[in-house]
Amino acid sequence: MLNNIILQGRLTRDPEMQATATGISRATFTLACEQDYKNPNGERDTDFFDVVAWRGTADFVQRYFGKGQLA
Repeated sequence: MLNNIILQGRLTRDPEMQATATGISRATFTLACEQDYKNPNGERDTDFFDVVAWRGTADFVQRYFGKGQLA
């Protein structure tokens, strides 16, 4: 069984590309997602997610996404 989740937020930095010893590409980046509700102070909290993309998805992320972009 595979779990899927859809996150929408902004990249906190440019994706960092790496390759494994066998040549498989990997992109790592952090996604900042603002919560829909406000805290008792009237401010919206933000959650940060460390994301790892592999192979073709990593190449896509590296090519089309950068710091501050909505993803």
